[in-house]
Amino acid sequence: MSKDKKIQKNSNQDFSNSFENEVVLTLTRGKETLELRFDYEGETIWASQNTIAELFKTTKQNVSKHIKNILSEGELTEAGTINEKLTVQSEGGREVSRKLVFYSLDMIISVGYRINSDIATRFRRWATARLNEFIIKGFTMDDNRLKKHGGRYFEELLARIRDIRSSERNLYQKVTDIYATAIDYDGKSEMAQKFFSTVQNKMHFAVTGKTAAEIIHERADSSLENMGLTSFKGKYLLQVDIIIAKNYLNEDELISLNRLVDAYLSFAEIQAARRNPMAMKDWQKKLDEYLRFASYEVLDNAGNVSHEQAVRKAEKEFEKFSKKTIQNFESDFDREIKKLLKKEKDGGEDDKK
Repeated sequence: MSKDKKIQKNSNQDFSNSFENEVVLTLTRGKETLELRFDYEGETIWASQNTIAELFKTTKQNVSKHIKNILSEGELTEAGTINEKLTVQSEGGREVSRKLVFYSLDMIISVGYRINSDIATRFRRWATARLNEFIIKGFTMDDNRLKKHGGRYFEELLARIRDIRSSERNLYQKVTDIYATAIDYDGKSEMAQKFFSTVQNKMHFAVTGKTAAEIIHERADSSLENMGLTSFKGKYLLQVDIIIAKNYLNEDELISLNRLVDAYLSFAEIQAARRNPMAMKDWQKKLDEYLRFASYEVLDNAGNVSHEQAVRKAEKEFEKFSKKTIQNFESDFDREIKKLLKKEKDGGEDDKK
C-alpha cells in the first residue's frame, strides 16, 4: 500500500460533538470549519469523499482507494454505508443539481484507521482511547455533549442506567451495601437475609400489585411465546431466566419499576450519607415511608405464593415449553428436508426428459 500524502499537523483539531442545527461533528482548524451532518433517523453521519479527505487532511484519491479496499476486503458492505443524495450547488453563477455519493460514519471511521496523516493518527489515538475506556469500564461518554446537547440520547442513557440499577444483581448489591450501614447490622441474622427479598417484593407489589413469586407463578405459561417472558439475555430462553420476576413485566411495568428502584436507591443513599444512626428495622420503615410518599400501596405480608412454589411452577412450564420448542424445530427441519428431496426428485425427472 502506497504511503498517503502527509499534511502539516494542526493543534486546533477538535473532535468534539454538537447537535445544534443537526451538526454532530464540528472541526475547527484556525479559520477553517468543517461540518458533518447528523442523520437522526438513521443515527449516523454522512460525508462525501471530499469531506472525508478534508477531515483527515489527505487527498480524495487516497480516500477513494481506501474505500475500494474496505469494500473489496469485506470489512464493510455498500448496503447502509453508501448513499446517493441530490444536492444543489452554485456553478458559474447558476444553481446546478447534482447527485453526490455520501458515506456513513462506519466508513468514515474505517477510512480513518487506514489513512496515514497526522490528523488521522490523532483520530486513531482518540478512538482507541474511547475503545479502551469501553473495554475496561463497560461504557464511554462524552460528558460535555450530554450536558449541553444530550436531547433524547441523554434520556436513553438515563433509562438504561435505571434498568441496570434495577437488575437483581445490582439491586441486591446496592441494597446490601446500604443496609450494612445499620448500627445493629448482622449479615447472618434472619432479618438481614430477608431484607433484600422484602425490598424486591415491595417494589414489585407497588408496580404490579403482586409479589415477585406471584408474578412468576401467574405469568409463567408454556403456551405463550417465550413462556410469557418479555425480556431475557441471549437469543434463547434459559432456565435461569424463568425465575426472575422482572423478566415477566410488560413495558409500562418495567419503566415504572426502573424509575421506582432508581429513585429509592438515591433516597437511601442520601439517608446513608447523612450518617444518622439507623437500625435494621429503621431501614425497613424508611422503605415503607418512601413508597407511601410516592403514593404506592405498601405490601404488608409475604404474599400468597412462596418462592419455592413459584420456582416449581416455572420449571414445570419450562419443561413443557422446551419439549414443544424441540418438536417445532423438528417439524421445520422435516419440512426443509422434504423440500430438498422434492427439488432433487423434480430435477431428476427433468434430466430424464
